[in-house]
Amino acid sequence: MAAKAPDEAHPAEDAITGEEISSTTIPASKPGKGQDLGPARNAFSELLSPSKKQPTKHTFSAETHTPPTTLTTFTGRAGLGAYTADPTSFPTSRVISYNDDFVTINDLYPKSSIHLLLLPRDPQKQLLHPFEALQDPVFLSSVQQEVRKLRTLVAKELQRRFGQFSSKQRQREDAVEKMLMATEELDESQLPLGRDWSKEVISGVHTHPSMTHLHIHVLSRDHHSECMRHRRHYNSFATDFLVDVEDFPLSASDAKRRRKAGFLDDDLICWRCGRNFGNKFAKLKHHLEGEFEEWKSE
Repeated sequence: MAAKAPDEAHPAEDAITGEEISSTTIPASKPGKGQDLGPARNAFSELLSPSKKQPTKHTFSAETHTPPTTLTTFTGRAGLGAYTADPTSFPTSRVISYNDDFVTINDLYPKSSIHLLLLPRDPQKQLLHPFEALQDPVFLSSVQQEVRKLRTLVAKELQRRFGQFSSKQRQREDAVEKMLMATEELDESQLPLGRDWSKEVISGVHTHPSMTHLHIHVLSRDHHSECMRHRRHYNSFATDFLVDVEDFPLSASDAKRRRKAGFLDDDLICWRCGRNFGNKFAKLKHHLEGEFEEWKSE
């Protein structure tokens, strides 16, 4: 079943605002000489890229792929289509990596410290609801493999950004330094384990996607971002509105299939301490600032 058109969607179940939906700005053409494409490739882009060279542009036939952005307009809910059609139209600060099957981007409105979107390029799948698209075992396997890679890379980036604040990380690094200074043989089994940053990453699809094109979220679990501004933003990642791709394929009787509405109106529960804030988002937002600092220091 194809994704619903904008006028057929259910705004009450959108996880993002109308402003966010309409703000997916698409370049009308290739940048001209001297035109600024945005910030230079950052450390995270370098981490995700297989090499330091600009990614090779791929050419796609009209029979198998959506035409490039110079010929097609992608607006509103269809905005993500521009990235899969012609990823080279965007700066490397937005499009992190791409190949024939997937494009990975930084979310334009991140809801955590790190928030990536994995965009499949298969024209037979990219306009389907994720529950339907991920029932295909071959396609599901390819998505799961790609998500696992991204989860690993997000974990590495979390360690790079926040490792200096982590007590567990410091304990391990201090122990390594002492061993090296004592010229002792480094025995990994005797070292503190350090922090497992892979446990700080979540991923999945929304039960009611706000954007037309299939996309999978891969993000840090801290929920710390200036773009986290509404109850729906928070609950779209803190409730079962987000379904892990590892839970697929879903059986016909799976409860996730039956309940596609209501999650966004659930009580606001702190992801870290479990405190219930009811519908008081401002109070939760303030609380999350403190939780973020404690989370970093674990």
